[in-house]
Amino acid sequence: MSRVSAQQLVEQALAASTADAQITYVTEHSAANLRWAGNSLTTNGAMRSRSVVVISFVDGGAGMASGTVARTGTPDVAALVAASERAARDAGPAEDAVPLVSEEPPGNGDWSADPAETSIQVFAEFAPDLGQAFGEARDRGELLFGFAEHSMSTTYLGTSTGLRLRTDQPTGRVELNGKSPDFARSVWAGTSTRDFADVSVAALAAEVEQKMRWSQRRVDLPAGRYETLLPPSAVSDLMIYLYWTMEARDADEGRNVFAKPGGGNRIGERLAELPLTLRSDPAAPGLETAPFQVVPASSGAASVFDNGLAAPAIDWIADGVLTNLIRPRAWALKQTAPATVAVDNLILEDRSATVAPADMVAATERGLLLTTLWYIREVDPQTLLLTGLTRDGVFLVEGGEVTGAVNNFRFNESPVDLLGRAVQASRTERTLPREWNDWFTRAAMPMLRVPDFNMSSVSPAS
Repeated sequence: MSRVSAQQLVEQALAASTADAQITYVTEHSAANLRWAGNSLTTNGAMRSRSVVVISFVDGGAGMASGTVARTGTPDVAALVAASERAARDAGPAEDAVPLVSEEPPGNGDWSADPAETSIQVFAEFAPDLGQAFGEARDRGELLFGFAEHSMSTTYLGTSTGLRLRTDQPTGRVELNGKSPDFARSVWAGTSTRDFADVSVAALAAEVEQKMRWSQRRVDLPAGRYETLLPPSAVSDLMIYLYWTMEARDADEGRNVFAKPGGGNRIGERLAELPLTLRSDPAAPGLETAPFQVVPASSGAASVFDNGLAAPAIDWIADGVLTNLIRPRAWALKQTAPATVAVDNLILEDRSATVAPADMVAATERGLLLTTLWYIREVDPQTLLLTGLTRDGVFLVEGGEVTGAVNNFRFNESPVDLLGRAVQASRTERTLPREWNDWFTRAAMPMLRVPDFNMSSVSPAS
């Protein structure tokens, strides 16, 4: 990589600007991974990359326009800035135009320090423990598949208003699949992490071993509504999709599930009978994330004009009541409502809950225990009806014990409706979303008991 530092690139781009305003940010990224199949490591690797984003703002007389151009590596700064300014001049006035942020947000990092990095050494303790798990699975006549990934991204953001901001983002995940030699049985366990110091391979392997034992007996069930225990991973996938739709403008203009019939939005409406709180907090232990916005392109959930805007902790749903929607500054001004910033983590909790997920299983007379969901797609934005499939283990619980594995199902459910129908929540724990962990890993969720989860059809997937 070039010896030109990220900070130097930011300063060079700002100095080269002839636009009315400019924002430049550079992200230094390093990553390491392990992959395994059939109880053997298959690949490992490490990589580094750099991305440079320049956003120019030009007032052509009719209003401020923005133009974004991104490059990888160490580009020709003058050419990159010129391309960004051309893009801004070619664009029409931006409807989200507001003055750029000039106030430094709390939690800003050390601008002058070198970027944080990861390497293959992050797996120094993980890899030997994984080897032991391979041997134990081999002795049981089972196969382990999966991967472990760790990345570190440092972003340096500078603006023509004088901001110089820095944030470091570690991200790690592990997925462990257990399979029978004929591949007829498949189960899953996974976890997220910041540094792999808190990852227990033994615990993940024990979870896989237990689910493989449960799956030795097969029970076929028809489609229908079942009392269902949704584990934290499955809950996170549903709640993340809900979170991605929480745009105030779409609600105010009647385009999403948070729109109020007749106009306006549903803020203040009770969505859950349980005292459930859905919140985001950039300082949440184990889920720490950027305390300010870094935005390459405007959308209903974020604006390039809001780069550097502080992202404080916020409750989206408080004790079952919808309290906030995502609202960039421009839309907030039009609605005379507070601006609210999306944060890159999500927590669902019933603060009064003391029961563990295992205790909820033990208290189930007859129901289904899921492992994960996948292939989730939206059917109806007005109700946020989603469809998808169960994956890697649906288990029958009878008399407080798991008695066998059930066939997979297609489901049709709205996460908003599920919040209203859930009758019990466990303690909240950090979890790894299965469907969305390529994009969203920082989540903490409870297990939820839903008395009538809609398994709309039997799935042939195994």
